[in-house]
Amino acid sequence: MGVTTVAERSVALGALHLEDIRLAASKMTGARRRAFEAEMALKYCRGSARRAEDVFGWSRQAVQLGLHEKRTGIVCLGLHALCCGAKLWEEKHPEAAQALWELAASHAQQDPTFRTTLSFTRLTAEEAIKQLRALGFADDVLPSRSGMSEVLNRNGYRLRPVLKAKPQKKSLKRTPSLPISGNVTAIAKTKR
Repeated sequence: MGVTTVAERSVALGALHLEDIRLAASKMTGARRRAFEAEMALKYCRGSARRAEDVFGWSRQAVQLGLHEKRTGIVCLGLHALCCGAKLWEEKHPEAAQALWELAASHAQQDPTFRTTLSFTRLTAEEAIKQLRALGFADDVLPSRSGMSEVLNRNGYRLRPVLKAKPQKKSLKRTPSLPISGNVTAIAKTKR
């Protein structure tokens, strides 16, 4: 195991430690990765992006951007994060989404055991689409049946029948008022 010395700080990093740090950085993306690289540059390279490039093999520009983000507190978003990806149906059609939430809330019931925060609903995706059409929303605004299922699931409505509370079963446990635990014949003789 070779030892690499990071200059000017007299910090010795073994080859395994360098590999671990590189592996950790490779598992992250975007702002998290730049923040990690900036932290390691500050810790082991005195805040030098050039030195981090030599020691760790990272992009000097990415480390420099991470250092600037850390210093200013402003995280830079890439053009990909800003422009790419489809918007959610709820973001595209907020008025239809609001009508859907009111509709789903009227059909929803809390889990009878109160163990989870899930809301069970009798409202199916097809029925939700039919009722939204009845409220006057056009077909081009409404998602498909599978899309409606995803929208409802994503917002906490599980498409299952509402469970009714089940009565508790009779307990087989004996009550303490019944003297069964002792000898039955001895108890019978004492009562005579």
